[in-house]
Amino acid sequence: MAINLDDPKKLRPLVGQAHQVAMNMLRPISRKYDRAEHEYPKELDMLAAMIDGLAESGASEGAGAAGVRREEADGADAGVRNGTNLASVMSIAEMCWGDVGLLLSMPRQGLGNSAIASVADEEQQQRFAGVWAGMAITEPGVGSDSANISTTATLDGDHYVLNGEKIYVTSGDRADHIVVWATLDKSLGRAAIKSFVVPKGTPGMRVDRLEHKLGIRASDTATIIFEDCRVPAENLLGSPEVDTSQGFAGAMATFDNTRPLVASMAVGCARAALDLTRDLLAQAGVTVDYDRPAQTQSAAAARLLQMEADWEAAYLLTLQAAWMADNRKPNSLEASMAKAKAGRVGSDITLGCVELAGSVGYSETELLEKWARDSKILDIFEGTQQIQQLIVARRVLGLSSAELK
Repeated sequence: MAINLDDPKKLRPLVGQAHQVAMNMLRPISRKYDRAEHEYPKELDMLAAMIDGLAESGASEGAGAAGVRREEADGADAGVRNGTNLASVMSIAEMCWGDVGLLLSMPRQGLGNSAIASVADEEQQQRFAGVWAGMAITEPGVGSDSANISTTATLDGDHYVLNGEKIYVTSGDRADHIVVWATLDKSLGRAAIKSFVVPKGTPGMRVDRLEHKLGIRASDTATIIFEDCRVPAENLLGSPEVDTSQGFAGAMATFDNTRPLVASMAVGCARAALDLTRDLLAQAGVTVDYDRPAQTQSAAAARLLQMEADWEAAYLLTLQAAWMADNRKPNSLEASMAKAKAGRVGSDITLGCVELAGSVGYSETELLEKWARDSKILDIFEGTQQIQQLIVARRVLGLSSAELK
């Protein structure tokens, strides 16, 4: 039995606007920038300016990159609330119904912006308002296990000196700032990992190359080298103190926000594939009856119904993780559950839709093959499927990272 949830009334205009943008602006140029890898989508400038204006006016909650804040709710915020995090995941899902790569290319809406929104203090929030920030975590030999980051940040007077190499930095060449994860002291382990906001053009920082990728080709992905790169000490996000009792929690708090966002991208891309496949099946004479058990229908209809059930589970988990953040509830477990489910079923659904559509799905006649390529990265970045399952297991069993590896 399906659970049909109405969108919160105050968010319906935002979701509707996002869908219109996806349908009328992103979908029509989707194939163009898939073929023109590394070419900046100039059409996004006008859209980004519109989103900035909505966010600044307060007319569209969730129009910009949001962050998870852990302060206690005051009287005005007490009670159940559907806020910025829920608005963000719902609008991002709609935008990714249009194109994931273009959404990731949106100026001033990078994953680094979410990191700043989640971790920065009030002074930093104001100082970095309006920047376009990419996020640099992954290193050669250090992928899913972020705790083994080897890029170093050494305090020298009123600056930190960064040395290391970062790979797979989304919008690494286009963004004007990069949020870089580095360790203050590798001997102190996970607790010494901090994030630094590095403006583009800082001496000692250079983009080494751009990657050619399977999917999300509209979004550039860069390798960035840091060689004696001096960053003002006030650009360290959060506290400079190394609290070994807190462990990696401070740095990992960023993911409580970004993982539901990536889950929503997978949800949006998968929804696009399901919608188109249903239409293609109807054109081929295959009717999907939502009032009859799947096993009493054709194999194609039964497969579509099974994929839609998987999609709904991923969607509801994503909404739950975002809603918990809006209500100041710890959501690390739910964020990883949403990312794991949505990442996995997103790939399963888009590939399943290619299969159901046959030669039409595999060719460039439709966007199904593109969505299958785009969706794969959503099961990988911001923590792979395996890492999410490990986090969920630790949380459910009450075990530490040392006890369950």
